Amino acid sequence: MAGLRAKQKADKTRRILDAAATLFRREGYDNARIEVIAEMAEVSVGTLYNYYQNKGDILVATVAMEVSEVLEGGARIVASPPLNVAEALRTLIAQYYDHSLVYLSKEMWRTAMAISIQQPETPLSRRYTELDGQLSAQVVRLVETLQARGVVHAAVDAKAMGEVFFNNLNMMFIEFCKVDTMPLEELKARVEAQHAPIAALISTVKIV
Repeated sequence: MAGLRAKQKADKTRRILDAAATLFRREGYDNARIEVIAEMAEVSVGTLYNYYQNKGDILVATVAMEVSEVLEGGARIVASPPLNVAEALRTLIAQYYDHSLVYLSKEMWRTAMAISIQQPETPLSRRYTELDGQLSAQVVRLVETLQARGVVHAAVDAKAMGEVFFNNLNMMFIEFCKVDTMPLEELKARVEAQHAPIAALISTVKIV
């Protein structure tokens, strides 16, 4: 019985988030109404409020759903990465970027980022920061894995280097979200160009 309740709850949660993502894209975050989300998800407004207190909670839950799927895909890459620093970074970061607009538009990302900065002590902001931390930790694990396999110099501080790579890809993603006309391929090309010199410096394998 408990398993059935958990399944029903997960189903309602997914319906709410899918409905919200659709409505946020169509109407914009500010114009989207809780009542319409509930109607689209085929739940009562009261039921929706049992799951989420406000639109901000729904938005960060959508971000969490996005990041969760990104991390799952990233874990497979980290477990068996290309044994070339630049290629491994390119593969992992492409996984992040290619999935970034599946549930969220650039406008939705901008809103989530703004809320997390404007209201730093709220559960929403703390959750957003936590998700960033999980992504950063995964990039660190990639560098550690490459180091363990002899591809990255042993003297390199893998944690610090992974955080540098993540901080850059994250900042570039923020810039990408600011410009509605910038395509994903341009973002990926710019980040790859920025990471290439660092990858070459820390790599034990020199590309001629």
